[in-house]
Amino acid sequence: MMLNINRVKKSYGRGKLKQKRPIVKGVSFNCESGKSIGIIGESGSGKSTLGRMIVGIEKPDSGIVTLDGKPVYNKSVRKGRVSAVFQNYKSSIHPYFKVEDVIKEPLKVIHNAKSKSEIDKEIVEILKAVGLDESYLNLYPHMLSGGEAQRVAIARAMIMKPDYVLLDEAISSLDMSIQTQILNLLIELRALYGVSYIFITHDIQAATYICEDLIIFKDGLIQESLHISNLKDSTHPYTNALLEKQLIT
Repeated sequence: MMLNINRVKKSYGRGKLKQKRPIVKGVSFNCESGKSIGIIGESGSGKSTLGRMIVGIEKPDSGIVTLDGKPVYNKSVRKGRVSAVFQNYKSSIHPYFKVEDVIKEPLKVIHNAKSKSEIDKEIVEILKAVGLDESYLNLYPHMLSGGEAQRVAIARAMIMKPDYVLLDEAISSLDMSIQTQILNLLIELRALYGVSYIFITHDIQAATYICEDLIIFKDGLIQESLHISNLKDSTHPYTNALLEKQLIT
């Protein structure tokens, strides 16, 4: 199984004349099933726009993203196979849904042939897998801490047993201790379900914790692609600047 990103470009209009500004400038890479890739870039690099194209939320101006050769913009292709967890965990889940409804929502489309008892069992199982018990089922998002809300968002993404999960700055709004807990949880879930992550972040250290391969991203372009074992041997000036900034060299 292969997720292929092939020469994707994206521009947005701005100002009264709607002059197009290129955000992603012809990006290509592959993500094999079972592997995880970190896309590292600073704010404004275009990495989140790239992420939205990868999961089919946005369509590129040119180029294509395919899953096993079929475009992800076709809902029937990505349905149940590609999901996402975003930075703003509380706004990404419906404020008037209970936790049970938040997690159940994707199942209404993906597994509509299943009985209510089967669905209820799956919800409890995934809730436990993310470290929450059944007492959370009837809570609303505003009743949750940041870490708990992000665990619910992860459960919602994982309930479909997807092949790929996009994590777009999924830990950056959390306290440092909670970030570590969520990273450890993601490692556990990967081992449990065999999921591949596309981990979009500004934090190289976090990316090396859960990914094998890294893409260094700047100004809408890939600056360097490398395995984590080769990171400290990189001679690329931008990669080294990021490493120096985060004090892990």
